[in-house]
Amino acid sequence: MIKLLGIDLDGTLLDSRGALSKANREAIRLAEQAGVLVTICTGRRFRDARPIALDLELNAPVVSHNGALIKYASTLETFDVSILDKSTVEEVLEVARSSKADALLSADPDGKGVLYYEKASKRHTPLIKYIAWAKRLHGEEAEDAIHCVNSFDEVIDTIETVHISFSGTCTQMQELQNILQSEVSAEINILTTVYPHLDFTLIDVLPPSASKGHGLERIAKAFGFQKSEIMAIGDNLNDLQMLEFAGVPVVMANASPELLEDERYHKTLSNNENGVALAIEKFILNNNR
Repeated sequence: MIKLLGIDLDGTLLDSRGALSKANREAIRLAEQAGVLVTICTGRRFRDARPIALDLELNAPVVSHNGALIKYASTLETFDVSILDKSTVEEVLEVARSSKADALLSADPDGKGVLYYEKASKRHTPLIKYIAWAKRLHGEEAEDAIHCVNSFDEVIDTIETVHISFSGTCTQMQELQNILQSEVSAEINILTTVYPHLDFTLIDVLPPSASKGHGLERIAKAFGFQKSEIMAIGDNLNDLQMLEFAGVPVVMANASPELLEDERYHKTLSNNENGVALAIEKFILNNNR
């Protein structure tokens, strides 16, 4: 019997337009009614994931920042958090400057979350698009949510950095990942989200213990759940640790080839075909009744 369900957001719970379908919403509600603890496990910043968690009225804390910050959406109570050391942040930023990569710093783990960025290059389209999207998402809170600084040196002494992220073409980000792995002496966890068809990759630099798998594990231990009672649904490489941890791992039809080719993982329909709802019906509702 499944007692804990972790669901990725983008490419999994949300369709390709970023919308939450009625079928997925109803399936999650039925799973909760069947006694399942349902959580979102996402690479998104907490503030960016919170509106969906509030809309779903989830009964578990949100695993955000790829597991670095676990926090209740309604109360803002922090369940668990990992912070990057200041020296590590400085080292990663030095590599970024040498590589001419634009970084985003996520901070404020005790609140809703604050995003810091240096004056962005007009050539860095993904960063510009993200900032515009985030401002639309947060509306009147945008000024509190997103801060532009002349230099990160102005703020890194006074903030707690949860994670650092980069984005760009697949080739650019693979090169940056290689440099980070070879030149950053501190222990860090580097997770990637790759979209080959868009020629786009996200890189998240996290504390060494942070991943969606670790996040799901912390919740499972707190509530006394066993591996066989845990289900996870994902679509990309940053879901790997979560899928490995779960007793019932499920991947979307639109998942990365590496995940689809793994015979250990169950398969469901794509995110545009309510694959989450189908998986919940098959593995939870049919067994937990």
